[in-house]
Amino acid sequence: MLERGFHVPELDAASAEEIAERARRLRGAILTMTTLAASGHPGGSMSSLEAYLVLYHFAALDPARPRWEDRDRIVVSHGHTSPGVYCALADAGFFSLDDAVAHFRQAGSVFEGHVERSVPGVEWGTGNLGQGLSAGVGFALASRMTGRGYRTFVAMSDGEQHKGQVAEARRLAVKEGLVDLTVVVDCNGIQISGETADVMPVDIARGYAADGWGVIEADGHDVTALYAAVSAALADTERPVAIIARTVIGKGVSFMEGKAEFHGRGLTGEEYLRAMAELGLEPALEAARERRGGVTLTPALHTVPNRWVVPTGEPRTYTREKHTDNRSAWGMALADIAENASDVPIAVLDCDLAASVKTDGFAGVRPDGFIQCGVGEHNAATAAGALSVSDVLTFFSDFGVFGIDEVYNQQRLNDINEAQVKLAVTHCGLDVGEDGKTHQCLDYVGALRTMFGWKVIVPADPNQTDRAVRAMVGMPGCVAIAMGRSKIPVILDTDGAPLFGGDRAFEYGRAAWAREGSDGVVLAMGTVAGAAVDAADVLAEEDLSIGVGIVSAPLDLDDELMERAMQAPWVLVAEDHGARTGLWASVAEWLTARGIAARVVSRGVDGYQSSGAAQDLLARAGLDVRGLADAMRELAAEA
Repeated sequence: MLERGFHVPELDAASAEEIAERARRLRGAILTMTTLAASGHPGGSMSSLEAYLVLYHFAALDPARPRWEDRDRIVVSHGHTSPGVYCALADAGFFSLDDAVAHFRQAGSVFEGHVERSVPGVEWGTGNLGQGLSAGVGFALASRMTGRGYRTFVAMSDGEQHKGQVAEARRLAVKEGLVDLTVVVDCNGIQISGETADVMPVDIARGYAADGWGVIEADGHDVTALYAAVSAALADTERPVAIIARTVIGKGVSFMEGKAEFHGRGLTGEEYLRAMAELGLEPALEAARERRGGVTLTPALHTVPNRWVVPTGEPRTYTREKHTDNRSAWGMALADIAENASDVPIAVLDCDLAASVKTDGFAGVRPDGFIQCGVGEHNAATAAGALSVSDVLTFFSDFGVFGIDEVYNQQRLNDINEAQVKLAVTHCGLDVGEDGKTHQCLDYVGALRTMFGWKVIVPADPNQTDRAVRAMVGMPGCVAIAMGRSKIPVILDTDGAPLFGGDRAFEYGRAAWAREGSDGVVLAMGTVAGAAVDAADVLAEEDLSIGVGIVSAPLDLDDELMERAMQAPWVLVAEDHGARTGLWASVAEWLTARGIAARVVSRGVDGYQSSGAAQDLLARAGLDVRGLADAMRELAAEA
């Protein structure tokens, strides 16, 4: 066959004949694996198969080095067509076809029901439809920012084209001039519930053309036509191109063709025998079933986290002479990093909020790394994930309600894909102020608690924010830093110096004692930490000794601080967060896991509040100096 790289515009007759014959045999493999598993999506796998074979055989890939840095990237957005993907990858030499067929959808096997990055040759785990093009946009941006110059291909289904995130991604691709991005849409006209024209009609070609894409239509089962379409798309240096591949679901088996029922079910034993006979193939089900009793030979391809070691500049120390807000400290630290790490590819994705989330400073220093995504949070979150696994130090900044709540599923997929996004969310909690209920992100810890890989930092003042931002650069995995909106006082130690200033470094998971005390302890997080310290100082004048521990990593508590805190008569947990899902939940979990009985009282937010100045909203919730001091007095009196 032709060498990889789409170096010639047309596929020669011999190669075309060979690919067509491989497609016939692989249709049998698709049917064997889905029948054996008694589940899966054979219909779409069979309609997408020729596209997969053309891409995986002729893109610049090296099966012996699936994570070769200069490889082309292929994203499969309709991840449910995994049988077709696995067959094409195996046929291209990435792993054993027999292994994929025998262990498809088997517990402990790498060959899951939807494609995952742990499979050699798979770039992005998908299955939640509508996200693949955004990942492709991220990979294409990374190609430009790293200078590697690879091409990105995104295979998609027609049923997902009406999703809003797809439109967000299409428009960003054109805005950013991602001419090395090519989409191949499997347009078989069928989805789970029936014909796409009935479920949700979409004029796919006109949609791409309207957003500035080139559009090529081709017979999706004619490998010569598909190859020519891809070559033509790569030759277009003015715009990204979408190939609309007209296909037939269940192609190759008469009773499956055009039938929605075969979108998501395997064949019965009798149907399997009929289908294999039509394909001119010998049944292979029993041999596969026998192999299924053994072990999977294909190991999972795990990601090695990139621990960024970059110069981040000298920390800034803020004083009480001039109040500032944590978000400004984040923005200044980010700009410092951009200036000091001039040789490092850095991307900052913004969603029309640069002045509010303080990414405008970075944009001034590194305009080529500033990606303005408009009001397109879903696309931005996924694109950030793909960028972050492509040797680009990637930040995504937004309001908490948009960067976490709005894109919960996208951040969940970033977690699954072992991404390394550095997420900076501002305007969290009641500190969002006058914007009211719709913008009160009161679950910025709770939402990420439900995932397995995210780390969360909630800094207490501008100095801790500055140091946390510089430290999170070198932390592997996805890390979120959550901040409020308002200007707040710098927290001082007992000598009157900035508690988190000077040479003090940020250590994830390490809490800090702002005040020592034996009559009770307050564990405070984020915006209200300063109020807790001031309240303790007020009570000190009343001869009450109150300790204040400041917790910045609510999902990874400091054992040493917790053990000391639980020796107090009572512990008050203060947070500008939902009272049941933030720091208090972590404290309760810590106590339960150790069988410790202690009096722990929650002082958080117990419901959405009205619009109003942040200080007034916090006062109504008892999270200002007066409210916290009153709570401490009451607890001390009861002790």
